Amino acid sequence: MPVTTTMLRIPAGEFLMGSDAFYPDEGPAHRVRVPAFELDQRPVTNAEFALFVAATGYLTVAERPLDPADFPDLSPQDLTPGALVFTPSPGPVDLSDWRQWWRWVPGASWQQPLGPGSSTAGGEDHPAVQVSYADAGAYAAWAGKRLPDEAEWEYAARGGLSDAFTYAWGNEPRPDGVLMANTWQGRFPYLHTGANGWKGTSPAGTFPPNGYGLSDMIGNVWEWTSSYYSTRHDTAAVAGTHDRAGGCACTPHQDKAAESAEPGSGIPRRVLKGGSHLCAPEYCLRYRPAARSPQAEDTATSHIGFRCARSLYNSVPKADTPIAVNDRS
Repeated sequence: MPVTTTMLRIPAGEFLMGSDAFYPDEGPAHRVRVPAFELDQRPVTNAEFALFVAATGYLTVAERPLDPADFPDLSPQDLTPGALVFTPSPGPVDLSDWRQWWRWVPGASWQQPLGPGSSTAGGEDHPAVQVSYADAGAYAAWAGKRLPDEAEWEYAARGGLSDAFTYAWGNEPRPDGVLMANTWQGRFPYLHTGANGWKGTSPAGTFPPNGYGLSDMIGNVWEWTSSYYSTRHDTAAVAGTHDRAGGCACTPHQDKAAESAEPGSGIPRRVLKGGSHLCAPEYCLRYRPAARSPQAEDTATSHIGFRCARSLYNSVPKADTPIAVNDRS
């Protein structure tokens, strides 16, 4: 049976989505109205994901060999199952080259998030990671839910605060010296002193909730949304309520999927929100509600997780949410 995670009702409202003050893809800032919906109080945990796998026999994307059609330049031995794992550098490095701190680890998966020999034992209450977009969607469908779209996620992350605030809790990174989220402390990517003692993920709900009572909307793990990525917000159809199908209502889904892909790739990209335990001000100032990051649907890493949403006006999963438990698409 699906687990009964606490869901909180997010009231309908209007907000200023995006920002013109930070990264280019966050703009243009535009007003959006969001219908009321429900959202998981915290990210899906390892314990909850384990129940899903036990009930369905689901095999995550990281546990399956790579599809040669998606990676025609790779040799057969490089198509083995695995995932990306963060590995601190020995000292200062060029921050424009992410390969300095990420490595492909054969055998890494949600059960062994740092690779063979690691496990989730003792971290059952931490967010599940090494989950792709398809994995998150399959879990959501099993639980009778769906993934939130970008507007819903950002609106909920603001917790009812005024549009003028930069962070989910106000304008100060550390109000009264209090660390509000699990983000990198020290010098990225080689010196991490720990976020209130935590290096890597922390138990879901460790840091203060926002105004809606939601935990970990900022920091800890990036979270999947159902929205296709674009380099700027598409406001062509925004004249009122946002498009719940993931973007401009005038653009067919297949076109949005193709346009979202990185040049030279046929794999669509979705929007990640919230930042993670790897966000540091000198490298990734994305631990803000307006911040966003593109990620290919088949990607699994040690800092990406998810939470689920549920519509109040109907209970049918969104059309772009995978529902077949072993569907890789």
